[in-house]
Amino acid sequence: MSIRTFALIYGIVFVLAGAGGFIPGLNAPPHEHPDMTLNTSFGYLMGLFPVNILHNLVHLAFGVWGLSAYRSAHGARAYARGVAVIYAVLAIGGLIPGLQTTFGLIPLFSHDVWLHIVLAAGAAYFGFVHRNNGMRTTGAHV
Repeated sequence: MSIRTFALIYGIVFVLAGAGGFIPGLNAPPHEHPDMTLNTSFGYLMGLFPVNILHNLVHLAFGVWGLSAYRSAHGARAYARGVAVIYAVLAIGGLIPGLQTTFGLIPLFSHDVWLHIVLAAGAAYFGFVHRNNGMRTTGAHV
């Protein structure tokens, strides 16, 4: 798979996840959870992943970034590196009790931790390990 295809796939998945968090049928009512200051649209996406309005907006932003990064191999590589670093930090934050809710604003606990690890690992591969044979330094589309 090319680095651009990676950015396209992640972009689409993030946009779908962000939009899905606003659909009541996909966002199950909350059950036991750490205290959340921002409860707007709070629930469990597909019954597993805790989300709220800010979490959904972050997903949408990463989706738009991925779709935009798809335009060039260099943009896609920068996107992959950014996702790898940011989602690794979010996964670690989800393991620390005081940061599990990002100070009550964005839920990072429960199944979000392992999902963020998987997303960071996939992005790290494409951002730091994978090499496109046809990647040009001129910024041309590959």
